[in-house]
Amino acid sequence: MTHDELLEWSRRAAEWALDYHNGLRDRPVRAQVAYGDTAAKLPAVAPDAPEPMEQIFADFEATVPNAITHWQHPRFFAYFPANASPASMLAEQLTSAIAAQAMLWQTSPAATEIEQVMVGWLRAALGLSDHFTGTIHDSATTATLSAVLTMRDRATGWRSVEDGLFGGPRLRIYASAQTHSSVDKAARVAGIGQANLVKVPTRADYGMDPDALDAAIRADIAAGHKPAGVVLCTGGTSIGACDPITECLAVAKRHDLYTHVDAAWAGSAMICAEFRDLWGGVDRADSVVFNPHKWLGVQFDCAVQFLADPAPQIRSLGLRPEYLQTLGQDEIVNFNEWTVPLGRRFRALKVWFVLRAYGLDGLRQRIRNHVAWAGELAEAIKQIEGCEIVTGPILSLFTFQFGDDAKTEALLERINDDGRVYLTQTRHEGRFVIRVQVGQFDCTRDDVMTVAEVVSQISRNL
Repeated sequence: MTHDELLEWSRRAAEWALDYHNGLRDRPVRAQVAYGDTAAKLPAVAPDAPEPMEQIFADFEATVPNAITHWQHPRFFAYFPANASPASMLAEQLTSAIAAQAMLWQTSPAATEIEQVMVGWLRAALGLSDHFTGTIHDSATTATLSAVLTMRDRATGWRSVEDGLFGGPRLRIYASAQTHSSVDKAARVAGIGQANLVKVPTRADYGMDPDALDAAIRADIAAGHKPAGVVLCTGGTSIGACDPITECLAVAKRHDLYTHVDAAWAGSAMICAEFRDLWGGVDRADSVVFNPHKWLGVQFDCAVQFLADPAPQIRSLGLRPEYLQTLGQDEIVNFNEWTVPLGRRFRALKVWFVLRAYGLDGLRQRIRNHVAWAGELAEAIKQIEGCEIVTGPILSLFTFQFGDDAKTEALLERINDDGRVYLTQTRHEGRFVIRVQVGQFDCTRDDVMTVAEVVSQISRNL
């Protein structure tokens, strides 16, 4: 394909995208295929000779759309969304065309400097203190891993950077059971080990118990272990639980522990001042992550990590061999030193486009709508015979059960097979519950209330 041909096919792809998004409400949300169906349609080996783009595009249309769970569907209420607003899609087209490798300032000056400015815009939008700086990762998993690696190395006096973990005391990381599994993965990947991730008991509101955190740290010190850091959550993935940030940070600071706050989903809501009490005290954290791709309309992947002081993380992750030097510049920001991968995409461009195309007021209104509609939906489901709200709405996330575990699982399977909406499950206090999360960029109140209609209709037949 030549660039002239690309122009024509880009127009064709844009037209396809318009039709696709306009027709999403007519499609089942979850892919209605069996495992192996798609692979069976593809040749076993790549072609030796080039094939015409007309055929390639026709095969795409015949193979992909019906075998995709439609994450941009306005009735996708599963997991957390991965929103892709039109402005973000346009920015991604341009990013793809430029195809910059933004590992160093000199390899992509605009990418580095726009990223710095966008972190500042988002910091102000979320009401964070201006002492934070930060960077954009692919996902919160990478940001959390970066923070945990920093905890590890700081706790060893940075010896682990050169010598590894051999011979020292057992390092301990503390988090509540409501934190995301990415914290578990970070403990494993960092060499700390799953057994050394201490799951601290929670209070009645499912936030971490600060007294239990303090007791766990003291017990580990008495046992000869080395506490390394604390991971707190705002808007946990399962039910939206929020740790008491102020009290837990006070405990962590008292023991001189590095702290990281995972607000991957709920952080976006902090552009609305009325929700900021959910992470009150966050300004004392060392590291905070949130994902604009979850609730701000920014195309996946885009996770912003704010750092009170980037120096410790750079000390853990930064490498500057001769071939990565910027000649004539000793102290310049090279964001590859702030994270695990060397290679970096120009992610800041889509943040710039989205914040300007919709404005903070437009994004705030969307989030406020989603929170309000989730509250209405929870009330409607509560009125359906046999349904019980198990955990009430935290922002736009709540859970419910229908009868018992078996009936709830059967209901969920039939809902998702029906195709009008897509929901997922979690397990809360031993109970199998259905999880509902409102956050699609283009969903309407009618889309949200369709959940109650579907639950009511299908549950009557169980």
